Amino acid sequence: MKIIDYIRDTKGEMKHVSWPTRFQSVAFTVLVILISLLTAAYLGLFDFIFSEILKAII
Repeated sequence: MKIIDYIRDTKGEMKHVSWPTRFQSVAFTVLVILISLLTAAYLGLFDFIFSEILKAII
């Protein structure tokens, strides 16, 4: 397969892709950031709690 055939086939396949709208892209990006922050806070809280427990034991 030549590189030209590959590029031509790729261009054809890209026409079949269902691209998200601008609103969907922004909404999903914000959602990912919020979930990441909540997960970080949740894990940070447990890390703090377990660190304090270990300090009390040791």
